Formats: sequence, structure tokens, C-alpha cells
Amino acid sequence: MRASIDRTLVALIAVIATLGVIVFFSAALPLLVEGPRAFTSALISQLGLGLVGGSVAAYMLVRVPLSVYRTYAPHIFVAGIVLTALVFAPYIGVSANGASRWIDLGFTTFQPSEFLKIGYILLVAAILARGKELGADYRRGVIPVAAVSILVAVLLLLQPDTDTLVLMLAASGAMLFASGLSYRDIGIGIAIVVLGVAILASQRPYLLDRFTTYWNPSNDPQGAGYHVIQSTLAVGAGEAFGRGYGLSVQKFTHLPEASSDAIFAVYAEEFGFIGSILLVALMSGFILRGLWLAARAQELFGALTALGIVTLLGSQMLLNIAAMIGLVPVGGFPLPFVSQGGSALFMTLALSGILLAVSKTVRR
Repeated sequence: MRASIDRTLVALIAVIATLGVIVFFSAALPLLVEGPRAFTSALISQLGLGLVGGSVAAYMLVRVPLSVYRTYAPHIFVAGIVLTALVFAPYIGVSANGASRWIDLGFTTFQPSEFLKIGYILLVAAILARGKELGADYRRGVIPVAAVSILVAVLLLLQPDTDTLVLMLAASGAMLFASGLSYRDIGIGIAIVVLGVAILASQRPYLLDRFTTYWNPSNDPQGAGYHVIQSTLAVGAGEAFGRGYGLSVQKFTHLPEASSDAIFAVYAEEFGFIGSILLVALMSGFILRGLWLAARAQELFGALTALGIVTLLGSQMLLNIAAMIGLVPVGGFPLPFVSQGGSALFMTLALSGILLAVSKTVRR
């Protein structure tokens, strides 16, 4: 019997991605204030590189056997490390707002840490699956995973890109737990992460500001608390049914990063509570379907890969939406499939393609 991809997951991806483009078009309208070129450039990147390029990549990656991903996982990871390191190279890397996270491709910019996510998940899954097959104790997998994670952490913290690091560690944590990590070791890992965050916050004031602002945004309403105050105002202004598509007021006046990090606030203002519930339901469906596939994959490598992808994208979805309604500190987590970023959308669809490749191994 010929293996087939999961049609339910395909439908969810297609609907979310289509809705994402519709929402992005509205949220990006303030770019016209900067000039038609800024809006056109963002639109071409989102549609051309992101939607079209990502869809082609997903189609091609679905057709690749899982054995190929497993064999070349170290090569993909090394390529991701090299590309990520290039952000520090003169005339190649691009810096903005105090961060060096992009590579200049001439016609657009590319964030290589998005590619690194793929290599990292595949390599961690390959390491843990290999250890299980050899009958080794799960702790033997912790050491190489920790070594790989430290290398990734160093590169991302130098940029700095703390948010991407958090997502990748969440993915590897879920894969380690599924591989048999004990609750005691999980507690030790969480304690190490909390200690690391505390040290980082003490060295980088902007991280500390995120937490202090979360507890009391009104302490600095025109500074650190501005983003969360404006985003919650936008969400509340949508009420039950929203102002209507394209009619958000906050995106033109007060809302920072309307087409990227704060795009859910724009969506909630235009489509209201009912529309927000629909988007959350679609994204929850994506997460739950991915977990369902991970639980039923015939190969351990495929199961761990699916779990890592779903955890990474699911955490990103939840943290972005939760930040816009004041449930967690505001970070730099874009909303997958929706937020501005051609390379981000490209890699999100690429990860979805690998997840669909795993779905072909599920016994039905």
C-alpha cells in the first residue's frame, strides 16, 4: 500500500497559511506610510519567498524519505551553524536594532537561525533515536544533546536571539522527555534554564524589563510597558465581532511591530473575539494533529522529529498570542504562518513539509 500524507494536517496548514496572508496584507498597510517600496518589498518577500517558495519547499521535503533526513541530520545541522555564524561576517551579516541576525541576499534578507531550527531538531532526534536503538540508557543521549545545545546557545546569545533559543530548548526538552528523561532530571534541567535566564537578565537590562513590565506595565507606559498596553487595547477594541477587515485603528497609530510580533493584536481588533477563537482553534488543531501523528509514527526518529517540530511551532504560537493579551512577558516571538518575514514563513512551511513526511509513516 502506497504511503500517503495526512490530509487533515494538509488542510489545516493550507487554511492557516491562507488566513495568514490575508491578515498580513491588512497589518502591513502602515508600511505605505514609509513609501510604496517598503510595502511592495514586504509583500513580495511574504508571498514570493515565504508562501510560494515555502510551499514548493514543503512539497519537495514531503517526498524525502525519513532515512535521508536521519543520515544527513549532522550535515544539515553543521550547515545551519555555518550560516548562522555568517551573520557576524563583514559585508554579509546585517544588523538592526542592536542585533545581528540576518544575511544580506541582495534582493532580501535571510535569518539563518530559521534554518538552524531544522538542523537542530533533526540532529537531536537522530541522537536520541540512535541511543534507544542501541539500548543505551537515556542519560547517554543527554550529554551529546547538551553539547549541541550549548553550541547553539552560544551562537544565538551572541546575536542576541534569546527567543529563538527558548523555542529550540523547548523542542529538545520535549524530545528528551519522550525518550525517557526522568522527572528528577527534568527538574534539574528547568533549574539550570531558570538560573541561566536570571544571569542573562542581570547582564541584559532589556530582558529584565520584560519581566518587570509584565508585572506592572503601567509603571512605564511610554517605555517598556508601551507594547503590552497597546496590544491589549487593540485586542479589547475588537470586542465580539471586530471592527472589520482592514479597519484596525491601532496598527496605524500606536501599535509597534503591527505586521510582525503584534499581528495577532491587529487580527483580534479586526475580527474580534469570535475571529480570535477561530484562529486559536485552527492553530490548536495543528498542534494536536501533529502530536497525534508523533504518537503513532512507526519509527522513533520520525516520532521525535514530529514532536520537536510541533513543540517548537506550538510554543511559538502560544507565546505570541499569550503575550498580546498580557498572559506572559512580551518577547520577540512572531506568529507562525502569519507574521511578516519571508524566510520565517519559508522555514515554517519547510518544517511542515517534514512533519507531513513523518505522517506518511503513520499506521492507519
